[in-house]
Amino acid sequence: MTERTEWRRLSGRMLVIHPIQELLRAWPVLIGLVFAGTAGGQSSWWSLGGAIAVIAAGMLRWFTTTYRVSAEQVQVRRGLLRRRLLTVPRDRIRTVDVTANLLHRSLGLAKVEVGTGRTDRKDDAVKLDALHVDEATRLRAELLHRTPARRETAREETAAPSEVLLAAVPAAWVRYGPFTLTGLVTVGVIAGVAGRAVNEAHLDPGRLGPVSTLLERWEHAGLPAEIAALVAVLVVAVAIASTLGYVLAFYGFRLTRNTLGTLHVTRGLITTRSITIEERRLHGVEISEPLLLRAVRGARCLAITTGLRVGRGAERGGSLLLPPAPRAEAVRVGALVLGPTTPLTAPLTGHGRRAARRRYTRAVGLAALVVAALLVLSWTAGSPAWIWRLSLVLLPVAAFLAWDRARSLGHALIEATLVSRRGTLVRRRSALACEGVIGWNLRRSFFQRRAGLATLVATTAAGRQRIDVQDVPLGEALRLADEALPGLLTPFLDSADS
Repeated sequence: MTERTEWRRLSGRMLVIHPIQELLRAWPVLIGLVFAGTAGGQSSWWSLGGAIAVIAAGMLRWFTTTYRVSAEQVQVRRGLLRRRLLTVPRDRIRTVDVTANLLHRSLGLAKVEVGTGRTDRKDDAVKLDALHVDEATRLRAELLHRTPARRETAREETAAPSEVLLAAVPAAWVRYGPFTLTGLVTVGVIAGVAGRAVNEAHLDPGRLGPVSTLLERWEHAGLPAEIAALVAVLVVAVAIASTLGYVLAFYGFRLTRNTLGTLHVTRGLITTRSITIEERRLHGVEISEPLLLRAVRGARCLAITTGLRVGRGAERGGSLLLPPAPRAEAVRVGALVLGPTTPLTAPLTGHGRRAARRRYTRAVGLAALVVAALLVLSWTAGSPAWIWRLSLVLLPVAAFLAWDRARSLGHALIEATLVSRRGTLVRRRSALACEGVIGWNLRRSFFQRRAGLATLVATTAAGRQRIDVQDVPLGEALRLADEALPGLLTPFLDSADS
């Protein structure tokens, strides 16, 4: 492929999109200018001047942004008063993320974001917003498919690259949407914005006929009925919002493998997203099972790979290989990506009674403290007695979560793969190839030392940058680390045995 070393501009169609984006971002400021102008009797001039300034800033982004791709680097030059030159060596590129929202798609454009082997800060990320769709597709192939993957025959070397479908999301899987609880934040934001809007407009919803009738019935209902009604409304609203979010995020989801050695994920209804990951940088997979999703035998499959943003949700950060789906399907996809199936299905070694006892002590002990605090408040401050009585339900809930968390603990070393399972609200089974481990951390709190336990942390440059083996007996932790990377912890093994 011919290298393009000249400086290039983004698509000229961004002269339409950039001003619109800036107007949407600056709407609070523009509204403030309108009110400021109203006080001086010149609201139209204030708002017009602000809008012109925002539009000019948006157009300036296009004129001051250029990029070029050479054989060794990708460079992006941007800014006017503060000129910046971002440079990424091409051998550091791990992923290329191509997204297109509704506005981009209407003009045939896409945004390209280059992922490296480190956490991408917003100011330092290499983003090209935006290129023509064909140009974005060519750039993605150029940056990631630099050299052919290993092939066994000369015939394969001359064959054109092809895509093999690994997974696709059928419409029936939308039933897992309500169990993700992703709509909880959405419902909270909508409720907050609606409440503020009603307050600012000085409206009284109680004057409306249907609302007034509901409020009357609400006042005459007992406390248990009020709580049950609130919970029911919240559950329905969150379920609807979560289902809608599932459709918007994962519509048309496809996971494919390119013969040149990359995985390609495409998804999205209004905003389409395309993520490409180099397989040689993929060190493992994780089967994630949130508590509600696990109740309906669902799970997600995530990639443990370099170049994906750390600290953002898997669904936003790009590590998602399969959205909420049947657990068997998540394991199947994980095995296709990882290679062997055994690390994802084999029984694990438990961590014993001392680790389980720590789970019960921490969970039930915290719940007991909450109940005791509410009881004291009831005696001293005169708070209603039903509050501390209702809090008693925390004790069996905490005991159940402690039991489940203790049951989830486990580890193994299978086929040169470190496997760790932990968690209850979100149970995670991580399978990390030993070749992806770059070091060990051994952590022991005061209470862990008393119980003879430790947390073994396998550090890696991928995903969350670590895999925890929690509350494992100290001797077992050292032997596990030494078996995974022989010789590294031999001195500690000798001291532990003595």
